Amino acid sequence: MTTQADFSSLFIGARDGLKLHARDYGPLASRALPIVCLPGFARTAADFHELALALSQDAEKPRRVLALDYRGRGRSDYDKIWKNYDIRVELDDLMQVLTAAGIESAVFVGTSRGGLLTMALAAARPAVIKGAVLNDVGPVIDARGLLRIRGYVGKLPLPRSFSEGAEILKRLSDQQFPRFGEAEWEMMARRTWTERDGRLVPDYDPNLMKVLEELDLEAPLPVLWTYFAGLNGVPLLAIRGENSDLLAEKTLKEMGERHPDCEIFVAPGQGHAPLLGAKDMVRRIGKLINRAERLAA
Repeated sequence: MTTQADFSSLFIGARDGLKLHARDYGPLASRALPIVCLPGFARTAADFHELALALSQDAEKPRRVLALDYRGRGRSDYDKIWKNYDIRVELDDLMQVLTAAGIESAVFVGTSRGGLLTMALAAARPAVIKGAVLNDVGPVIDARGLLRIRGYVGKLPLPRSFSEGAEILKRLSDQQFPRFGEAEWEMMARRTWTERDGRLVPDYDPNLMKVLEELDLEAPLPVLWTYFAGLNGVPLLAIRGENSDLLAEKTLKEMGERHPDCEIFVAPGQGHAPLLGAKDMVRRIGKLINRAERLAA
């Protein structure tokens, strides 16, 4: 169970005055390289809770972990102008958060949209990134995955309880995550809906779906290899869910071939996007962080 004692809440003003929220784990004064976690499109900082706990409470080297809620998600303010749910605005928000939090360099863990933001940051402010984990995202995005995400963001039925929510998610994504048991589906439900005024609502602004509806999925999606190349100077861990419909096997393989220091890993039995809290995942990510830290020194 998540308790508020595990992290503190950091509230930061965006450039346009909107209030942004981040979970801040671990010792502020740690000399270890900090970690910044960036969630998926309609996801929140909560997705990184287990990973953040493991890294911030590590017996040998506890480190600071910052996990963001983008505008319109989690505890950040919702934007009255939905067109601001845009990667350029979110990149500027991220840079404001890093400045306010006093983070000059870090390892970035980006799931899905968070990985795209990491690549965008590599172009805008490369010196900040000392290592990166791209979780189920790459320079080429499979339109099938976007189509599926567009099918449910802002359109899920409102459950009466988290266990009913778990059932809804299971029906929707059972093929992506065949190994999930009741506990995992319940956890996902608690990270998809939140309680407001005595009822469960999505933990994001329903207007996010307008961003997806604007996408022309008939037209070819932009290919981002030049942005990906911005990460060439730092160690990289690229993760793909075995059942992912957003990151193709071919793209993952090419990422490993193009990047001079990239480990690729396929998460068995997982879809888009793999959970990062299991011991094996924490160990892999920890190894990447230690390598980034050694190279940054």
